[in-house]
Amino acid sequence: MGLEKVGSECPGDLVLEIVRQGRPFDWREFLELARDWKDRSGAAYSAEAANRASVSRAYYAAFCHTRNYAENKLGFRRTSTPKDHRLLRDCLLQLENPPWPEVAEKLDELRKWRNQCDYDDEVSDVKGMVLDAITTAEEIIHQCRE
Repeated sequence: MGLEKVGSECPGDLVLEIVRQGRPFDWREFLELARDWKDRSGAAYSAEAANRASVSRAYYAAFCHTRNYAENKLGFRRTSTPKDHRLLRDCLLQLENPPWPEVAEKLDELRKWRNQCDYDDEVSDVKGMVLDAITTAEEIIHQCRE
């Protein structure tokens, strides 16, 4: 993956653009975003908003990375519908041999945290949740090594 500096519309600003060179998106970048957003706040958003977004990105990093791994190595077939979240976990549970049932359980836990952060008005201990979500996503992605 190469980096190329390109000018933005703001004079003097430079933006780093990732040049993919024909490669598909690397879902682990969402995990990097989650780490970067953790506990951050800005002029127009709170640390809670950043932490909630971090939990969501951690989930999607783990889910999409695992989905692609399962397609390539474990025979999973996506439907490109919301059902894929459940179908992937079911596929992993059916394998029965470690580490896949545990990966399925961790994905489900991450999904529940993401749903809380994306839909609930109040989330208790979102600071702790974001740390757990990032760690859990790292563990899941580690299990899906090539």
